[in-house]
Amino acid sequence: MSFLTLDKVSHHYFSKYTYTKALEDISFSIEEGEFISLLGPSGCGKSTILSIIAGIISQTEGSVLLNEQPLRHADTTIGYMLQQDYLFPWKTIIDNILLGPKIRKELTTSTKSEALMLLDEVGLPDVSEKYPSSLSGGMRQRAALVRTLITNPKILLLDEPFSALDYQTKLKLEDLVYTLLKNYHKTALLVTHDIGEAISMSDRIIVLGTNPGKVTKIFEVPIELRNTMPFSVRRHPKYQLLFDKVWDELNKADKETGTYSTTP
Repeated sequence: MSFLTLDKVSHHYFSKYTYTKALEDISFSIEEGEFISLLGPSGCGKSTILSIIAGIISQTEGSVLLNEQPLRHADTTIGYMLQQDYLFPWKTIIDNILLGPKIRKELTTSTKSEALMLLDEVGLPDVSEKYPSSLSGGMRQRAALVRTLITNPKILLLDEPFSALDYQTKLKLEDLVYTLLKNYHKTALLVTHDIGEAISMSDRIIVLGTNPGKVTKIFEVPIELRNTMPFSVRRHPKYQLLFDKVWDELNKADKETGTYSTTP
């Protein structure tokens, strides 16, 4: 039984006189605990797919199932992490993190203790009473990750969460997120333009074409890479072989290859 299934999902954006077909016949499944990347050119509908799964918008056609239940009926918490941290500047870090449980009226002493434990786990043991302005970009993203995890989501949607960071910080956060998601057996779907990031973090890579957005190929990441920390994956002999295959597929899907990062 697949944990998450998209079956022939299409989505249209309507204007007064016409419409744009953003997605067409998107079908794929994700098993519980898997890490999947969506890779493709700008405008191919990657973020639209995340918005549909998150329930922010509804697909025009097709179905989305969580644990074989329609999305609107599924009893599953979804975490959504964006490229900006969106921490409230007037709230302390701990207050930002606990906002979700507070809104849901699930805030307890143990929840706060768990938040402090997670902050320590992501390397932020002494920032709980600080304000976002006093933290670096990488520290803020780690705090945003804790805010996402504290609701105990069954699936995490990651929309280019590292793209605004410097390269060294980005690599460190890739290792951190990979480790946390494996340790907590979380299911994740990552949107990225970076081939190297997709290869180093994923179990499978779904390549999308554009006009309209559609699945062109799904790559299985070799087990040797899946069992290796993201930073070390880039030095593995099989990394470049897969990189070249994904690159070739992206060239077929969209001739304007400048969209993609070629960082090794």
